[in-house]
Amino acid sequence: MTVVGIISHGCPKNLVDTELMLGYLAQAGYETTLDIEKADIVLVNTCAFIEDAQRESIATLVELIDKGKAIIVAGCLPQKYKGELKDELPEIFAFIGPADIAKVADIVKDFEEKQIKTIYNVTETPSILYPENIERQHITVGSSAYIKIAEGCNYKCAYCIIPTLRGRYHSRSIDNIYKEAKELAKDGISEIILIAQDTSYYGYDKFGAPILSSLLEKLNTIEELDWIRVMYTYPSMINDELIEAIKNCDKVVKYLDIPLQHSHPDMIKRMNRPVMDYKELLLKIRKEIPNIAIRTSLIVGFPGETEEEFEHLVDFVKEVKFDRLGVFEFSREKGTAAYDMKPQIPSKTKKQRKKIIMEIQSKISKEINESFIGKKIPVLIESISSDGEIIARSYRDAPDIDGVVYIQTDEVVSPGDVLNATVTGADEYDLFARI
Repeated sequence: MTVVGIISHGCPKNLVDTELMLGYLAQAGYETTLDIEKADIVLVNTCAFIEDAQRESIATLVELIDKGKAIIVAGCLPQKYKGELKDELPEIFAFIGPADIAKVADIVKDFEEKQIKTIYNVTETPSILYPENIERQHITVGSSAYIKIAEGCNYKCAYCIIPTLRGRYHSRSIDNIYKEAKELAKDGISEIILIAQDTSYYGYDKFGAPILSSLLEKLNTIEELDWIRVMYTYPSMINDELIEAIKNCDKVVKYLDIPLQHSHPDMIKRMNRPVMDYKELLLKIRKEIPNIAIRTSLIVGFPGETEEEFEHLVDFVKEVKFDRLGVFEFSREKGTAAYDMKPQIPSKTKKQRKKIIMEIQSKISKEINESFIGKKIPVLIESISSDGEIIARSYRDAPDIDGVVYIQTDEVVSPGDVLNATVTGADEYDLFARI
């Protein structure tokens, strides 16, 4: 039987797609491995969101070609570049887009039957429905798991290619999400992390109103779960019901990821995002949920960004004092409205602006972290190394993008435990604590 190697690039949403493809392969009886050297054919799930992600995916493909590996390229890269990628990399055995992942097992079968012709299955206009009949095969190790609550996106942000690559928004049902979360909890998962292109839009496509609050209330009834975390919320869809659900559901961690991208109303308008008072929204959230940690992401160097608009962003970051913040330099992507916008900002200027924001945020982050010294906070034990180092995350930290908590204890602890720890020290991004 053919052994399929697995490489997954990109965000957690892409990771879920990879795990679904593994589910299709498992259903067909194929063996899969993360050890590429043992693989007969390699499935590479690619990312094409920004230029750096594309380069990483392309570099992987070139390396595998040099090794003489048969390759299936899946995901956003073949969807974005369609026939171009096929022409540039004729050595690739097969290409499939995000809407075509159900075909992966058939493609491996074609490989076994020695089909020579390149297989090309990329739907021209994708529309993706989550495959509820497939059991994901998890490839991550840990006490947390992502649950994708919707596919696609209905927004048309000027810098973003995702709606073109993944089609319109399709919410999963509350019952199906609940069933998946329940099964994960029974398997020992302590934390589920809800993801989508926009989680706060959840349900709007079906009911004409967002119902993420109802989903959280339902998931909160799963006794085996400890934490529920919400990522990727769009600011204009955060309503009173959602704020109340985060506040009142004891398993929902007091953490909210709200990618704002910019603060100046003219910039927000050029980005084709809804112009609204972000400060008012953030003030309201913090008033209702005093201990909440708010994460955002920002874009610097978007076409036409003036010094005045950038200074507005600098002042905004200083005033709001986000608990967690990421900064991206604008990436010019073909197929987006921003690609042809003028003037384009020089790369050097973008790098300088990113550095300025991150230096400000570093000081803010350290100040906030130091305010927890001497306090008790809940932490989730992530890992225990062979030399006894214990790494945890606080409720204020999402995996892989935020900080960690280094734990000292004389007690016996296990990965997945949620315990109270007393903070003893802090740096810019991490905490040190004792149990």
